[in-house]
Amino acid sequence: MLTGTFTGTASIASFAVYLTYIDFMNNMGHCNFELVPKSLFSTFRPLKYLMYTPSFHSLHHTQFRTNYSLFMPIYDYIYEAEDRGIKVLSLGLLNQGEELNRNGELYIRRQPQLKVKVVDGSSLAVAVVLNSIPKGTTQVLLRGHLSKVAYSIALALCQMDIQVATLHKDEYYKLNARLGRDAGCNLVLSKGPSQRIWLVGDGLTEEEQLKASKGTLFIPFSQFPTKKMRKDCFYYNTPAMLTPKCLENVDSCENWLPRRVMSAWRIAGIVHALEGWDVHECGDMMFNIEKIWQASLQHGFHPLMMPQTPSLN
Repeated sequence: MLTGTFTGTASIASFAVYLTYIDFMNNMGHCNFELVPKSLFSTFRPLKYLMYTPSFHSLHHTQFRTNYSLFMPIYDYIYEAEDRGIKVLSLGLLNQGEELNRNGELYIRRQPQLKVKVVDGSSLAVAVVLNSIPKGTTQVLLRGHLSKVAYSIALALCQMDIQVATLHKDEYYKLNARLGRDAGCNLVLSKGPSQRIWLVGDGLTEEEQLKASKGTLFIPFSQFPTKKMRKDCFYYNTPAMLTPKCLENVDSCENWLPRRVMSAWRIAGIVHALEGWDVHECGDMMFNIEKIWQASLQHGFHPLMMPQTPSLN
């Protein structure tokens, strides 16, 4: 409807049809009998994105307490996975987040009897980032949206006696509150971006990139890649690993990754299933970082080749 308005193609008739259809869908969703046979949705699968039924409304609104939406198939997929005997459900990059569903915690809170283990893959993403930092590094700059992964990276580095610097006071205070007194001694508020290793996430601005020293290595901890603004700096891939050679018919899960490379969040779900770990990894829950890193290596996943790295002196 908004598209028609902004492109100048809307009409009184289109508004009338739209409002009539939405009102009809709302009334049909609240009735106590089915008008549309289930077989019709099996035959014409895109139909589920155009209309909904009383049973759909009951599942999404009554049980999950979500508002009317045709584009929330995640709940259907979770139950379908459980019905098929699937043990692990790996959350996709757009199906997790603190603001969206508390990093997947919302699913298991509303359905505590769920047998499928929900995995967001944060632990392996942290492990990949930690193992991407060049050996001999003594200080890094952490910049970007402070996600679950960012907090875990900062904690791990501080425990390794690597100094973690931030550019903004609000980020410093948030991190310091999470790290505790012992680990927090390695957290500093930087007066200027002199560090040669930047761990970056969503929220990194172009102006901040331009302030980086020549030869700086940008290592993303975000799910989506950092926009490359500097030709005199080095940019690493988002947390990902090379898949085993025995894994066939694999291209890339994300178009910014090379062929046969899979994001760490997806690999974590595979490793959980292969190892038979009967635990969730969502919400504030974090799996053992070293354990999942070693398990992924044992199952044939390999770290990516590092770009030519800057001198650390």
